[in-house]
Amino acid sequence: MTARDTAALPQAASQVWDTSGSDQYADDQNASIFKLAIIITCFNYSQYIRRAVESVLSQRCSQCQVLVIDDGSTDDSWEVICGLGVRAFRLANGGQRRACLFGLEQTRTPFVLFLDADDELLPGALEVIIANLDDGVAKLQFPLKRIDGDGNVISGPIPELRASRGRELAGRVLRTGAYATPPTSGNVFRRDVCELLKDADYDRAVDGIILFAAPFIGDVVSLPQTLGLYRVHDRNDSGFGDRLNTQALRRDLERFVKRTEHLRQILPGYGYRSGLITAEHAYFYRERRFYLAVAEDERISFASLSGLVWQLWRDKNPLRMKVSMTLFFTAISLLPRERARRALAYRLGARTRSTGGLIRALT
Repeated sequence: MTARDTAALPQAASQVWDTSGSDQYADDQNASIFKLAIIITCFNYSQYIRRAVESVLSQRCSQCQVLVIDDGSTDDSWEVICGLGVRAFRLANGGQRRACLFGLEQTRTPFVLFLDADDELLPGALEVIIANLDDGVAKLQFPLKRIDGDGNVISGPIPELRASRGRELAGRVLRTGAYATPPTSGNVFRRDVCELLKDADYDRAVDGIILFAAPFIGDVVSLPQTLGLYRVHDRNDSGFGDRLNTQALRRDLERFVKRTEHLRQILPGYGYRSGLITAEHAYFYRERRFYLAVAEDERISFASLSGLVWQLWRDKNPLRMKVSMTLFFTAISLLPRERARRALAYRLGARTRSTGGLIRALT
């Protein structure tokens, strides 16, 4: 079947449409040489998908397999994908998690990188990644630089990571339910970790349970060098921009609660019997709930503010961060509500933050 033929097919779930028109991408023929699959999922990102795919193909990694999954795009993404010379599949729209799981079924590689169609890998990234993967690694993570829709760099690496390997992050997850992690495109997972997505039917995304379960399953490798680009534009799924998005805040809270309970259910299977924090007591939950109260013009009680600050200081955070966030939360609770909302929108925005920038956001 040719690329032209597949472009005309209707959108149907679980239909395998190979755009290659040949068997050059056949899994049975090449499975033994592939160590890493890069699964690129796309929904209506026709203006970015070419750059994402070419950022991978240009590295000519002989140990890497590239798959593109079109998640029922209604723009011309599929037509663009058909011209890129990669193995590609088109599904009815079902969300990122479903598309990634379908892609996972098409490969048998021991490691997987889920690359968002609006992001890119930097030259040489795959060589560095492959060199740091072995059977003991459950997750490898690396910083991404933020770029705007035109490709201009708008911030430094997120998050800043030090070189490390081990399972020390498991303790932080038990205490707080979270840890600082790159966006989806800055993570590589061992295949067995990805299998947890099958039971995460409460989530349409993949930047959830597998991120926080990985430290309990194997080593987490952190690389300090920036290996990719995270594109910030008006259709990012995070939903945060110049104004607060109450829907995104509510979604974050709901996801966190369900993810924590999912994690609680699976931890005994990895030898962890207890100790995971209750979602509602975690700093992340308290912080997002505080933001939602401001966004919805609720009165900020002393109890909610003090509970948030108490959890901030209880967690093992840098002293400078504790002091600055305490001052920030206090100021937000005292500011006129419209100014408080502008300050929070700035805080949650994607660009590099500064005191001067915060002042300008308030004026």
